[in-house]
Amino acid sequence: MKELVVISGKGGTGKTSIVASFAALADDKVIADCDVDASNLHILLHPKPLERYEFKAEKKAFINKERCTTCGLCYSKCRFNAISKDIEINEFLCEGCGLCAAVCLEDAITLKEQSSGYWLVSDTDYGPFVYAQLRVAQENSGMLVASIRGTAKGIAEEKKLKLIIIDGPPGIGCPVISSITGSDLVFIITEPTLSALSDAERV
Repeated sequence: MKELVVISGKGGTGKTSIVASFAALADDKVIADCDVDASNLHILLHPKPLERYEFKAEKKAFINKERCTTCGLCYSKCRFNAISKDIEINEFLCEGCGLCAAVCLEDAITLKEQSSGYWLVSDTDYGPFVYAQLRVAQENSGMLVASIRGTAKGIAEEKKLKLIIIDGPPGIGCPVISSITGSDLVFIITEPTLSALSDAERV
């Protein structure tokens, strides 16, 4: 089994179009969309979902109002401004660092695991397809990319398919590294601009 990952240093270079073309032409393959921040391959492939898995990558702070004495220590220590003066937590600003829980003298703050999104196993006219959707204001991570790749590999092994075609994320960050680590071939799509060429060289 071979694993082909299509990436680009910069978004908008035609990565997904190339992957969709490969998917239409290749035989015995699994298709995976690891560009979770801007997952678009499903628009072209029209998948029929078969299985759905929750992805939990982060924790958020929660305040037990019965224990809280509103001393304001958590408010003064939060560097993300996620806690208001009236000791309410803004879940979109909370990074789950845990400092507020650590400094709380009343143990009124706990961190709870939150769903960041989900990934789906689906069927298409072109073969099995694995992709993910993030919830509002959630970020992609290498862990989610690894989950998608692992699921695609499991399907390929189970069905004895010869190829995994992956639409990787743009850029040079953690999701890209997670997409290409251990793959057999990386295909870089670029364009003749300074930023695109610079990022392609860095990958």
